[in-house]
Amino acid sequence: MKTLFLSLTLIVASLSAAAMPGGDVFRKLNLDGKGLEKVKTAVAVGDTTRAAGELLSYYRSRKGIVLTGIDLDRVKLPDDERMMADEALDHRFFVHYGYQPSFFYGDDIDWTYWPVKDNELRWQLHRHKWFIALAKAYKTTGDEKYAKAWIEQYADWMDKNPLDTTLFRKHGKLLTAEQQALVENMSFAWRPLEVSHRLQEQLTIFAIMINSPAFTPEFLVRFLDEYEMHAGHIMRNFSAQGNHLLFEAQRVAFAGIYFPEFRGAREWLQQGIGILNEQIGRQVYADGMQFELDFGYHMASIEIFLKALRMASANGMRDAFPPSYIATVERMIEVVWNVTFPDGSQPLFGDHKTTDKNEMLKKFRTWEQAFPENRQIAWFASEGKRGERPAYLSHAFKTSGFYILRNGWNAASTMMVVKAGPPAFWHNQPDNGTFELWRKGRNFFPDSGCYVYSGDDKVQAEREWFRQTRVHNTLTLDGADIERTDSKLLYWGHSCKADVVSTANPSYLGLTHTRTVFFVEGEFLVIVDRAEGDATGKVALHYGLCPCEPKIDLADASLETLFADGNNIRLQVFCNRPCTMTSEEGWLSPSYRSKTERPAFSFGCPKPGNAPVEFITVIAPGEMSGSISASLVSGKVKVSIGRRKYELAMP
Repeated sequence: MKTLFLSLTLIVASLSAAAMPGGDVFRKLNLDGKGLEKVKTAVAVGDTTRAAGELLSYYRSRKGIVLTGIDLDRVKLPDDERMMADEALDHRFFVHYGYQPSFFYGDDIDWTYWPVKDNELRWQLHRHKWFIALAKAYKTTGDEKYAKAWIEQYADWMDKNPLDTTLFRKHGKLLTAEQQALVENMSFAWRPLEVSHRLQEQLTIFAIMINSPAFTPEFLVRFLDEYEMHAGHIMRNFSAQGNHLLFEAQRVAFAGIYFPEFRGAREWLQQGIGILNEQIGRQVYADGMQFELDFGYHMASIEIFLKALRMASANGMRDAFPPSYIATVERMIEVVWNVTFPDGSQPLFGDHKTTDKNEMLKKFRTWEQAFPENRQIAWFASEGKRGERPAYLSHAFKTSGFYILRNGWNAASTMMVVKAGPPAFWHNQPDNGTFELWRKGRNFFPDSGCYVYSGDDKVQAEREWFRQTRVHNTLTLDGADIERTDSKLLYWGHSCKADVVSTANPSYLGLTHTRTVFFVEGEFLVIVDRAEGDATGKVALHYGLCPCEPKIDLADASLETLFADGNNIRLQVFCNRPCTMTSEEGWLSPSYRSKTERPAFSFGCPKPGNAPVEFITVIAPGEMSGSISASLVSGKVKVSIGRRKYELAMP
């Protein structure tokens, strides 16, 4: 009789759960936890409606779980987020900073709307950037319209973006047109990176919105059921490598810490932290650089590693991360201060976008909290008011292939960052040997940037233009992209009153590009480029300037900037063969879908057979007056600028 009663109870509970959207969530929760006694009792007798109400009461009063990253007692709503929230009320969703004003997604929201065939626009739609703005607007104003808007929009998203794994598995087989459209939509909505973004952001939204009267017991069980499905989807579909894997692991760990009530929470936590502990050793080179060789994703990786550490520490789990993990993050920060120009920006290599001084100060101040004993981080965080300036000037990150030549650490300094390293990944570009040069507050040779990521043929063509080798400050054969990116360091050191770096890259089949840079007396630069091998064709050096109108002398293969503030450079190229200076198309993209025309030039000559081509480029401050000459004789570079003469030994 007792067995029959229990069976009937389970049947009733199952039917009741099926009647309530998300009712299956009670099977996914460990109801033996402290504070869930009333929920368990209600579920045991099949009253999932009462159970949902008790569960809502539990979460509204739950203590002991700390959510890092936001102070819920001091929530602020900046003007841009207020705009996002107010626009969202009318279904104008702020999806991407590169696409403004925000697009209207319809009174009846169309989550497949794709106004520009840029994949980022559709991926980021499913990250729900404006949901955080709605939550902050609700917290700061108390106006229920923001909470209702979030609940209505998220419920609508769940209705229209189901996860059908059976169709995913059939992808590539015969599907109906309707099924193909669903698979396409799922590929955007359920890509693990977007799922992980929602997984993390929903913690903040949940913590704020849980107290809204609009947050009903029925919505709670649906929210939790969907949340568990998100976490499970990531657990089964982690990205293979790179920053995507780091983001996903960190966010799954957050889910495991914040929602320990789920039966799978312990596994989420262990898997997330386990991946981070493993990947920090795989993805970060011994010199501290993240292996995608993109400064933006390098800094993102620092934040990922530290977010996980903060969240775990705040909830009594700091020991989950070994000392080596913390030491590696500290080395990663050292990379940042070395490659950051005095205005807070870094070279636009790869897919990196520009940063500014305020943004970087915030980062260093956050990093100082994590590493209070690090005197150099304190120096950068305080703009030199505390801590200690690095004891060195020029510095090499030999494993990742970044070399910094500098004569100081302030805004009046000269600083060059040379990129010549190993193969990298999707965010990297075929640009080995390129550089950026900063002098007295001006970046004279900024990289072209990336402009856009991926999409249809038109969008892809826009991306590919900015990736071309010939739009970087390096050497090409017949204007083609380099075929191999794998520079080796030949020399790093100080010689003849100059800091020197020399690298070689097997850029093309039959052609190796050797680039040697001399930073002479901390004042001017001499670059020696050698193209050697049996390849034939036109070899050319390419240089792209910051936006300006330079004085050009095609006959002398020289140029000079003419800025009114007197901070200028002179550039002249010398070659062991007749060389032609040509103006090229040039663009600079410091941020997504933003570009400015800029002057660009090539210096080219034919390369016959095994005969090497050698270029010498002299880049001198405008105040170093007088004619420039340079030649390479018996392994020595002889340079004169006006009456000043130099002899530099090739390493």
